[in-house]
Amino acid sequence: MLTILKNTNEGLRTFERLVDDSWINVIDPTPEEIARLEEWGIPSEMITYPLDMDEMARTERDNGFTFILMRIPQFLGEGADIPYTTIPLGIIIGDKFVVTICKSDHPILQEMVNKPSRKLTPAKRNRFVLHFFLNAAYRYLNHLRQINKTVEMLEDKLQQSTRNREVLDLLKYQKSLVYFTTGLRSNEVMMERLQRTQMFSQYEEDQDLLEDVLTENQQAIQMTNIASNILSSMMDAFASIISNNLNVVMKALAAITIVVNLPTIVASFYGMNVNLPLQNHPMAFFFTLGIAATLVGAAVYIFAKRDWF
Repeated sequence: MLTILKNTNEGLRTFERLVDDSWINVIDPTPEEIARLEEWGIPSEMITYPLDMDEMARTERDNGFTFILMRIPQFLGEGADIPYTTIPLGIIIGDKFVVTICKSDHPILQEMVNKPSRKLTPAKRNRFVLHFFLNAAYRYLNHLRQINKTVEMLEDKLQQSTRNREVLDLLKYQKSLVYFTTGLRSNEVMMERLQRTQMFSQYEEDQDLLEDVLTENQQAIQMTNIASNILSSMMDAFASIISNNLNVVMKALAAITIVVNLPTIVASFYGMNVNLPLQNHPMAFFFTLGIAATLVGAAVYIFAKRDWF
């Protein structure tokens, strides 16, 4: 899908043909749309790089265009094998327009389309691009907060768990944090390179905005590292807790088995077809019950003192 957008007095409008100071939003382009972009002079490599899900963040210049590829966070759902991952977003800056290329219609793109601002216009191309950086950093932080909340909920379940399900759920979020760490660090390297090229040094507001972006990105990196370290330690600790919980259950079952078997042992002795003490006594049955009850009481007392129940 290829959409040409431009800020007007009436807000963000869609155009059928290419106009100056426009934003070309491209989502999973067809071969015809790729050919259309190439007709506008955009190198084919810049169009196809963002469609490769394994591409890392970087920047380059070619044929008068500045190409920026960044990794943005993507939520795939709680039931996914990896709930949070990252996908590439390509930004191409030309003399008269800005192009964004992504494999899916990401919420960052949706926000830029649905909530345009008069101050945020493709005519100010560098500032427009910086807002993509800033929105990506904010979304990383929001996802990290959500991951922390989910991990806290799993932590409560793990305290009484004897299964591996909760540990496997934690493993999914640990994988997500690995993707976040990789994406954030590659974004940081890319933005620091842009900062060294003085691309955003023309206006002081752009410089301040880039500093804000780097600060938010660094904060996201620190939060990811902290969450990853805590999660790793938590998984080790709760693996031991699950093993200990299982040992407690097995210990209780063993104690119950012993207690239940004691009356059976006594009854087995007095059920043999041989001469037995007190076998002719009228209270022999009750003596047998008393012996069994005494042994059961003694076993229960010993196990209770050892905290086996």
